[in-house]
Order: sequence, then structure tokens, then C-alpha cells
Amino acid sequence: MIRRFQALPLRSRLALLTASAVALAVAAVAVTAWLLTRTQLNQELDTTLSSTSAQTGTAVEAVRTCGAATERSAEPGFVYVQVVLADGTRCVVAGSHPVKVHAEDLEVARGTRPESLHSSTTDDGAEVRVHTERVPLPGGLAAVTVSRPLHEIDAALNRLALLLSALAGIGVVAAGAAGLWVARTGLKPVDRLTDAVEHVARTEDLTVRIPVEGEDEIARLSRSFNQMTAALASSRDRQAQLIADAGHELRTPLTSLRTNIELLARSEETGRALPPGDRAALLASVKAQMAELAALIGDLQELSRPDSATPGPVQVVALHDIARTALERARLRGPELTITDELRPWYVRAEPAALERALVNVLDNAVKFSPPRGTVEVLLDRGVLTVRDHGPGIASDELPHVFERFWRSPSARALPGSGLGLSIVARTVHQAGGEVELRPAEGGGTVAVLSLPGAPAPPPPSVVADERVDQA
Repeated sequence: MIRRFQALPLRSRLALLTASAVALAVAAVAVTAWLLTRTQLNQELDTTLSSTSAQTGTAVEAVRTCGAATERSAEPGFVYVQVVLADGTRCVVAGSHPVKVHAEDLEVARGTRPESLHSSTTDDGAEVRVHTERVPLPGGLAAVTVSRPLHEIDAALNRLALLLSALAGIGVVAAGAAGLWVARTGLKPVDRLTDAVEHVARTEDLTVRIPVEGEDEIARLSRSFNQMTAALASSRDRQAQLIADAGHELRTPLTSLRTNIELLARSEETGRALPPGDRAALLASVKAQMAELAALIGDLQELSRPDSATPGPVQVVALHDIARTALERARLRGPELTITDELRPWYVRAEPAALERALVNVLDNAVKFSPPRGTVEVLLDRGVLTVRDHGPGIASDELPHVFERFWRSPSARALPGSGLGLSIVARTVHQAGGEVELRPAEGGGTVAVLSLPGAPAPPPPSVVADERVDQA
């Protein structure tokens, strides 16, 4: 049964649940009303019987004519009166129906109890309510019973039951219709969302947006769907742009590499040896282009990872030591440059290899754009790493684009590089919880500022051990 219910559409389940809830509520109200009405009618009947006093003369007349009274059918609402003697003999007043004598009536007739109120039946089997009261007679005490048939109450209760049943049925039908209407109205946004999801799944069209109305749960769901499709569309656009830019960047070194290899191959095929100087230059160009391709592929692999992922475990590292290692590599690439450094201790939580690569990229840019025999100044103070060169600088209108993938300023297009270095720097620094900025330097050149949260001293070994356990 539960599986069948779960197999129904959501709209049908809501309508069915609404109708069931209303049916239970109406049934509870109807039963309660019927029970209260029955109790009230019975109490009123008992009160009426208790307040009805039989005349002593009527009782005496009943005893005198006992056995000779003419019995006739009582009209609805007629009160039956009879006298019960101590020996159990009953004398029925003319026009009354004889009512069966109970033990309570005999107790009243014998003087063991003053009165009695109970239910009984006539000799014909009709249910009556009986009030028995002791009265004095010339021959002694006797009990006078005043009875009233219950068919009036039963008829009223039956009519009430039919009325309540009809009202309950109408209420259930109305509740079902109202539940279906509410389900259809309330699920319209869900239907729109379903249609949109099916449309996206069928056409892969991520430009679909659902109108958002109000601040309820459906509106939140619609808003979340719109944000999801917008994020997916943006991600797909960035992916397509990355592929297009990567193809463009790969085309130049591949073309140059193919040309150089074809020259070498043609020289071997024709038997015309290239001059030693030209051959050495071609081989050096091939090596440089292969190194450029390897670096570009590595950058692409770095950027292909999700923003929330890291290539290795995050740990506490000495930023000053990583900066010193990156400086050694920078000095090898620019031996004619003067690179000064002042590195104060600073410890951060980051992935060591990624952080070192980011610092190398920043220093490579400074070396690349520095003039011959120029100076590069590096300072690390309380988590702020400053790299300043004395090159041509960056135009103010180009600064907002320096961290975009594959973006290169017009003045740098002739220099080697893929345009991905600063993108990787920004990504690594943000993953470590820091900020990165490029700005013009006073007197010319560019200043790169990396701010990383940390501490001037490493944490205790116990804290480091706990972090490793948490990561595991």
C-alpha cells in the first residue's frame, strides 16, 4: 500500500493527504458532536423525568383498577405511569404501556432506596427511561414509575447522524477538490523547474532562467537553480575559452618547432649539412621550444584542477625558506641582475610545491621585465612579500587583466611565456587564504605584493601532529 502511494504523482499524493486529513478531522468532529448531543438529550430526559411527580390520587386509582385498566397505544412523547407494589405487582395507569419491573423498582417499593433512575423496556420491547419514586398509599408504601420512550431521542440522533454523515461526505469531496487545486497551484513553480531541467538535459541550453517570485522555499529552489545554470554556463564558457587560448598558445611553439625539425630533416635527407653555428642555433631553438611547451602543459594541468583542490597535502611551511629557494632559481635565470632580499621568518599553511611555483612565477616576471643590469628588490615582513622591479611597468588600464588566463600585455607578447603564470599565482595565494596585487612602483617599474596569513614562529609539534591526523 505504501509503495502504491509513493508511486502516485506528487500532486495526487498531496490531494489525497489533504482529503484524508480533512476526512479524519470531519469524522472526529461529527462523532464528538453526535456523542455530545446524545449525552445532552439523555440528561435533559433524566431531568424531565426526575422533575415529574406522580399524583397520589393517580397512584391510588391505578391500584384500585389494577388489572382492569384499558391499555392503548401511546402517542409519541407519551409518559407511561405505573405503580409497583412491594411484592412486585404492577398496576398500569390507563393509556400507559406496561414497563418491565427491575430490581431497582422493587427496592424503592420496599423502602430500601428513595428513588431510582434507569433504563428499561416495555413488554413490547420498546426502550424507555424510567424514574421510580416512593409514594405513600392507604395500604402502605409503593413505588410509582414514570417512563418515557427513547424513540424520540433515537430518531433525533439518527437524523443528526445522517446530517453529519452528509456534511462529512461533502466536506471530504470539497477537501479533495481543494487539495487538488492547492497542489496544482502550489506545484506550478515545481513544474516550471522540472520543465527547465528537462529542457537543459535535452538541449544543454544553460541560458534558461526561471522567474523567481516571493521568498518561499520554491523561490529559493528556483533561485538556486538559476545560480547553478549560470555557474555551469560560466564554467563552460571558461572551459571553451581555455581550450581556444591553449590552442592559440600551443600553435606558435609547435609551428616553430616543426619548422626547425623540418630544416634539420631536410638537411639530413639532401646531404647538405648545415653550418655548425646554424645547426647549434636550431638545436637550441628546439630545446627552448620544447621547454616552453613543457611549461605551458604544466600550467594547463595546474589550472585544470578545481579551485577547491590542492595538488598535495596542506602543511605548515616556512615562507622565508621557500622564498629563498625561489630567489636562487631567479638568480640563475638573470645572472646579470642584482637581486636583493630581506626575508624575515614567517610560517603559513599551504602546499609547499604550489607555493614555491607561485613565488618562482612572480620572480620570473620581475627578472623578465627588468632592464639589463637592473635591480630586483625582495622583502618579506610579517607575511607580506614584496617584489619590486625597475622595468617598464604596467599601464593602469592593463592592471585589472594581469591575473586573467592567457592575458599578456602588448609589450610582453614578444617575450617568452604563456600568460598563465600570474593566474597560477593568484590561484595559489587565494587557496592559502591570502591576497595578491600588482601596482605601479614609484619611480618606474612594478610592485607585486603577496599577503599570506600566518605567524612569525612555527606552531608547537603537538598542533602540527593534530593537523596531520585531521587531514588523514
